[in-house]
Amino acid sequence: MTVFDVSRRSVLSGLAGIAALGAIPQAVFALSTDTARALVDRLVADINAVIASGKSESAMIRDFEGIFDRYADVPIIARTALGNDWRRATDAQRRNFVVAFRGYISRKYGRRFREFVGGKIEVRSASTVPNGVEVRAMAILSGQAPFEVSFVISDGSGQPKFINMFIEGINMITSERTEIGAMLDRRRGDIDGLIVDLQSA
Repeated sequence: MTVFDVSRRSVLSGLAGIAALGAIPQAVFALSTDTARALVDRLVADINAVIASGKSESAMIRDFEGIFDRYADVPIIARTALGNDWRRATDAQRRNFVVAFRGYISRKYGRRFREFVGGKIEVRSASTVPNGVEVRAMAILSGQAPFEVSFVISDGSGQPKFINMFIEGINMITSERTEIGAMLDRRRGDIDGLIVDLQSA
């Protein structure tokens, strides 16, 4: 694979990821801000409970993995992160990628939320955005200035779940699309190799 091929694949992957977010069924617009906020209220309560639990890091990360299973639309997030390469993946590769991505994303963001130990997250507001409802919260931590954490909620897959998350302005979808693209480039486009890397990340 030439450098041109890699660059072209990365661009196409990014464009496909953007398209995937825009292709969420129109039913999403029936989602009310109250419903979305109630979901995030439960999500934040679960996160705060883990933060305050005093458990070990490994135990907390296992708990966060359960939270992602309950509240995140992992198949949508995974498909968007893989971008254009989702189209060429076999059915088995797609299934395996979603499973591996679920573990990877849970561990990665579980470690990030573990940094909130000693603080809490408070839900502040909810508003309609083009692809769902954005619910904004504030992370209030000891010894540092509060910062925003927000979740984009969609019911495009049949039930309300979050499809994107922002922590201190960092867009999870954009970040993971870039990261997954870089991992796949290192594997020269080998999706099975990417899945192996995600399982150990």
